[in-house]
Amino acid sequence: MDTATYRIDGHTMYEHWLSVPLDYFSVISLLSPEQTSRMIPDRINVFAREYVRDGHEADPRLVFFQGGPGSAGPRMAPIGSWLDTALEHFRVVLIDERGTGNSHPLDAQALAEVRAPEAQAAYLSCFRQDSIVRDAEAVRHELQGDEPWAALGQSFGGFTVTCYLSQAPEGLSEAYITAGLPSLTEHADEVYRLTYREMAKRNKQFFGRYPGDEGTAWYVASHLADVEEFLPTGERLTPARFREIGIVLGYSFGLEQLHFILEDPVWSVGGQRRLRPQFLSRVGQLVSFADNPLYGLIHESIYAQRSTGPTAWSAQRVRSEFPEFTLPAPSAGASGEVDLRKQGMGFRFTGEHVYPWQTEQDPALSPLKEAAEILAFEQRWPELYSSAALAENTVPAAAWMYIDDVFVPYSLSRTTAEQIRGLKPLISNAYHHDGLRTGGPAMIEQLIKAVRA
Repeated sequence: MDTATYRIDGHTMYEHWLSVPLDYFSVISLLSPEQTSRMIPDRINVFAREYVRDGHEADPRLVFFQGGPGSAGPRMAPIGSWLDTALEHFRVVLIDERGTGNSHPLDAQALAEVRAPEAQAAYLSCFRQDSIVRDAEAVRHELQGDEPWAALGQSFGGFTVTCYLSQAPEGLSEAYITAGLPSLTEHADEVYRLTYREMAKRNKQFFGRYPGDEGTAWYVASHLADVEEFLPTGERLTPARFREIGIVLGYSFGLEQLHFILEDPVWSVGGQRRLRPQFLSRVGQLVSFADNPLYGLIHESIYAQRSTGPTAWSAQRVRSEFPEFTLPAPSAGASGEVDLRKQGMGFRFTGEHVYPWQTEQDPALSPLKEAAEILAFEQRWPELYSSAALAENTVPAAAWMYIDDVFVPYSLSRTTAEQIRGLKPLISNAYHHDGLRTGGPAMIEQLIKAVRA
């Protein structure tokens, strides 16, 4: 391990780099000679940033797993939010999960160099939570030998902690989860059925608070159906992708965020009504995977296990079960949006859903369209969770679950909480998916209290 040391405002900051195997599960070796690529490395570097508050050098370590997939560990300047509270109890290790930040970051261009779609898919399969757990174990052994450490996971990071409890519990002294208890056995279809229902409720809340915004949303969608408007990343914005800005509704102040995005989106150019560049920029920041292609490419794969079978574009298939989320045929133009509006089901923004047509419309994903298709129908995924191991869990654990979470369904999380021996559930309807960020010091303090009670 290579480490650099810095001093910042009452803290020592260590930056660690460690070489680890890319492929813990020998997936790459299954490729034929024609499919293999010299662009796939045998080893990658994993990066972690460790903060130690002055006077707390003897505190135990806690490793934090970020949400995602595909998001790097937080870069806080100044130190604040939950990290400020955690540093009163722990030395905190913020790991950049593989494929993000300084840990072998992936982008479409680098992945496209691998050439064969089968090789691209095999490469991408090495970036799920089971591989992240093995990276964390390698870092832990370098930092403190056999001594276990605590782990905190937010959202997908909670999926990773659950995987950790299943596959390497000897590495954990305590486990903390916020908005991230996955189902151990359900197919992704059930996850998306529940998230569509929650998104329908959240849409109604939004338009109930800001009724004028529904007319704006219908106007923008109809306009986009007939008029070519382009995002800063160069591609045309379609009505379907416009609906994806609803992802902000999953956050505590999402109603306000979406309202601000929709304010005054139109201006007149040469006598024609067009969408403002500022509006297109804000939309682009939400719908483009340019900064996080991993999210778009393996989002459904994080639910896949051999026991559940392939996801087969679950969000797309399940969407057809909810008429209010219907998309007009692109060939219908604005009249398709008008006809849909006349059905009286209301405008519906979507949430944390990834669709096959995004691999065609988003230039950050389009070079990997075939690889995404292979991943969607892959059947050889290893198991991520062990119901048997979790039923015998001995690691003290607690988890925040939010009743109104539109990304990680509460009902599935509650079932999983009951299947993990000794886990203490903390349940609230006061927060949404980002409760760790918005809930203040109480979120960490109550987790610690529950685990150590």
